[in-house]
Amino acid sequence: MTVCTSSSLLSTIAPKDFGRVAVLYGGKSAEREVSLKSGAAVLEALQGAGVDAFGLDVGDDLLARLQSEKIDRAFIILHGRGGEDGSMQGLLECLDIPYTGSGILASALAMDKLRTKQVWQSLGLPTPLHAVLASESDCISAGAELGFPLIVKPAHEGSSIGMAKVTSVEELIGAWKAASTYDSQVLVEQWIQGPEFTIATLRGQVLPPIALGTTHSFYDYDAKYVANDTQYRIPCGLDATREQELIDLTARACDAIGIEGWARADVMQDEQGRFWLLEVNTAPGMTDHSLVPMAARAAGIDFQQLVLAILADSVEARG
Repeated sequence: MTVCTSSSLLSTIAPKDFGRVAVLYGGKSAEREVSLKSGAAVLEALQGAGVDAFGLDVGDDLLARLQSEKIDRAFIILHGRGGEDGSMQGLLECLDIPYTGSGILASALAMDKLRTKQVWQSLGLPTPLHAVLASESDCISAGAELGFPLIVKPAHEGSSIGMAKVTSVEELIGAWKAASTYDSQVLVEQWIQGPEFTIATLRGQVLPPIALGTTHSFYDYDAKYVANDTQYRIPCGLDATREQELIDLTARACDAIGIEGWARADVMQDEQGRFWLLEVNTAPGMTDHSLVPMAARAAGIDFQQLVLAILADSVEARG
């Protein structure tokens, strides 16, 4: 993959040729509020471009709605479980409705931080050492094995929900208990001290990497969606050789789990300059604070063009 710095990814499909498009957003995950904002922005962009699109806030009546509405394709902008984990993709395939983004397997795999890390490790791709927490004794063992500081993560959540940095066993136990309220499976990872980068992929190409800076202890929910002092650097500040290394690593990481359409990978760089893969998001945020639209703008692609490009991939990949 190479960095896309032009508008070569723009859709050439006429808006009317997309047919009737259901924008699936909201849902019941912990990321519902972010998804509502993302969905509203996507829907406005599609309608503004002349696409016959309507919004569908995903609830208990979803199946009936999908069967009763005339739907030619779906734009999935659900974040988290129920939309980004393969279940929505499987339902749409059963109903023969083409959709945006990755397929069932890649969506399910990327949503599971533990399984994603295991795939990367099997291929020799760098990802922080980790442990699975299920008890206080696990916390004690993980602290002794991995050392401090550490970061605790629910295995199946996004938007940094339930995450916490810890510097002692006592803090680790408390963070594990808090994360367990979101997910039955909780991970703890070695803390990587250094800059964080996020890299978006779109239709087989990489958008310009973004370097993130925050006054918080890490890039948490507030830094992502609320704070106005979060720093975003494009260009990312790496020299050409290191930036290409980051791009190549991201491409290998996404290929390893079968990413299609669009996604966003998060990568840390340690004090020795080594890169460490954290995770891949298969339906990233599309709010006014979101990173994929920011990277697209740096490549000369505005928000409406980005949304149409994502939708166009659903035609080319799934008919």
